[in-house]
Amino acid sequence: MSQVRRRIVGQDDVIEQVLIALFSGGHCLLTGVPGLAKTLLIKSLGELLDLSYRRIQFTPDLMPADITGMDMLDEDRTTGRRTIEFVKGPIFANIILADEINRTPPKTQAALLEAMQEYQVTAAGERYTLEKPFFVLATQNPIELEGTYPLPEAQLDRFMFNIVIDYLSAEDELQVALETTTREQASLDTVLSGADILSFQSEIRKVFVPKNVAQFAVDLVRSTRPGRNGTLEFVSNWVSWGAGLRATQYLLLGGKVRAALRGRYNVAIEDIHALAYPVLRHRVLTNFYAESEGITVERVIDQLLNDVPEPKSGLS
Repeated sequence: MSQVRRRIVGQDDVIEQVLIALFSGGHCLLTGVPGLAKTLLIKSLGELLDLSYRRIQFTPDLMPADITGMDMLDEDRTTGRRTIEFVKGPIFANIILADEINRTPPKTQAALLEAMQEYQVTAAGERYTLEKPFFVLATQNPIELEGTYPLPEAQLDRFMFNIVIDYLSAEDELQVALETTTREQASLDTVLSGADILSFQSEIRKVFVPKNVAQFAVDLVRSTRPGRNGTLEFVSNWVSWGAGLRATQYLLLGGKVRAALRGRYNVAIEDIHALAYPVLRHRVLTNFYAESEGITVERVIDQLLNDVPEPKSGLS
């Protein structure tokens, strides 16, 4: 984390959440207006890790085969023999930057679904396994609507976190302005290999989750779903669709990494609170009534964290 800070000023929460996703084996969606160092953060991460890195610029004319690869006719010039060879696309790397993912149609966005979930690509009936670790970091601009395509819910659910990057403080912005207008740029040292990351992903699952913490994560996620007995009134009024089981899994898995990064051997309620926003903000859909009243997803999550009771420790 200290290495990333040599190039990225401020945004400590963002950096931590990206690292939590990496060490959990999840994927990240970074949302923010232009100029907030989304791409620089991901590029810097690629330099820190001894992994292959590819950037895919998503555009309206991008086709699925441009991502996954395609079969090509290859001719041996000495024998004249022709064979079909599969040419791998940029998806065959450890770290994928899907830049401005919402600028390409859903058909092309869907090319990432199998890769993100199954760690494989199917082309012409053949399956090709992706090398692990495999980490997709996608960016999108929330303020432009023309020429963009909203990500479908199935695609959004593949992302462990939706991380919102906000403007820097005045002091941090001054520091960035001074540092980026000189001739020098901070160099980064490679600190982790693919084997290191896979080992950490395996070890992190051994971190203990107390029963009351797991119960709180389950209760929090279930409370996002309208139309159930005992649904909170504001959820019925403001929410059209709640989060699924994957949200609970990511809360607990991310909580394990966050606890380990802080030198703890067990997940705490505070870890669930800290990760509720990036885990839930793209899985809870507000309805028309909420939008007309200016109710945001963050407001719903705020209210959930305030109203969902925390089970007592020692829950059996």
